Amino acid sequence: MINKIQVLLADDHTVVRQGLRALLDAQPDIAVIGEADNGRQAVKLARKMLPDVVVMDIAMPNMNGLEAARQLAREVPTARLLVLSSYDDDEYVTQVIRAGARGYLLKQTAATDLMQAVREVSKGKQFFSPIISRRLVFDGRHNVATNGNIARSLTSREMEVLQLIAEGKANKQIAGELNISIKTVEKHRQQVMNKLGIHDIAGLTRYAISKGIVEGAPPEF
Repeated sequence: MINKIQVLLADDHTVVRQGLRALLDAQPDIAVIGEADNGRQAVKLARKMLPDVVVMDIAMPNMNGLEAARQLAREVPTARLLVLSSYDDDEYVTQVIRAGARGYLLKQTAATDLMQAVREVSKGKQFFSPIISRRLVFDGRHNVATNGNIARSLTSREMEVLQLIAEGKANKQIAGELNISIKTVEKHRQQVMNKLGIHDIAGLTRYAISKGIVEGAPPEF
């Protein structure tokens, strides 16, 4: 009997999850064991189900895929993470690899690359969509985990607060989401502003979109 690769899917678009599930469930050696529609739920299900591979979008509500990747690396180190994204900029690749992902797959090529990506990542190998892989090789940057100019000074909690601010949540709502006091939210919010040098909500929102923390128009570089 074949030991199937157990996969957890995380994407906030139901139609996308259904399409990915159909592709994976059609494979004799792969089984989808769960679905999540945000990063926080993905981490919770991964802790419970212990999948071999987590296939996850970056831009999701409540907790984005980047922060979820960091938490998965800490809490469920046996689960290999394969990130899905519509963005192909090198900085996004750098961020998710630093966060613990084993691969980065563009949604535009998921239909042809997904099964191979899941198999490779499940073995502990890395997998990138061909266009990204070629660019990394050309740039001489196989080890993207050591490259990129991103803001790494924010703590995990500050990243969560930043995302919820960018999603338009008020301090009271953020406090409820994270089970912390409003005063603590205000403290984290001020620390985020100080560290980023951004002192208004519109600026924080633009920053969050540009870094793929929340979904929005792709940034211009």
